[in-house]
Amino acid sequence: MIYNIAMSTIIQMLLAISAKMGYGGIFILMTIESSFVPFPSEVVIPPAAYLAQKGEMNIFLVIFFGILGSLVGATINYFLAMTLGRRIVYGLAATKYAKFFLINEQKIKKAEDCFISFGKSSTFIGRLVPGIRQLISIPAGFAKMKFFNFILFTFLGSGIWVIILAGLGYWFGANDELIKKYYQEISYVGLLLATFFVFYLVYKIKKTKNNDAPR
Repeated sequence: MIYNIAMSTIIQMLLAISAKMGYGGIFILMTIESSFVPFPSEVVIPPAAYLAQKGEMNIFLVIFFGILGSLVGATINYFLAMTLGRRIVYGLAATKYAKFFLINEQKIKKAEDCFISFGKSSTFIGRLVPGIRQLISIPAGFAKMKFFNFILFTFLGSGIWVIILAGLGYWFGANDELIKKYYQEISYVGLLLATFFVFYLVYKIKKTKNNDAPR
């Protein structure tokens, strides 16, 4: 309870600061959201997109800085995990201070299991799955995934997510209830798309193995 109240206070403070910073605020908050701090992207992009709909911001710049911030935040996680290593990261996640950021060993393990199961494509899939999207960069760092592949898949996943949120804010920005409703539904759609993508990968791998098998 105390941790949730403290995190809520920090979120409100960051929002107040970023509101005065325009596109820079979007970039900073989305960087935070994609790093080890579980900042909710749905309180950043939709309001900014709604301002764009009113003519106070540019929707393309909102999307651009949203994606850019996501890439930078994910890259921070990637290099921290690569530099510190698996043992230290799990050790830090087990401390009481990690609870302040709503991080624990189980959440990192969940992201790592996803990466082990689906390889480099998990950095794309994970960006569409709530509860994994902020942390999927960590196992990519553990595995020392090629940086180009990491950036490419992260860009694709983050791009889809930011565009979806921007669309919600642009069309329904004045109605918080509609945003919450469609955000939840789109989260389910993201999971469904990720599932279909996984089945496609499995099918493709099996087909490749069958073609390579001696006859």
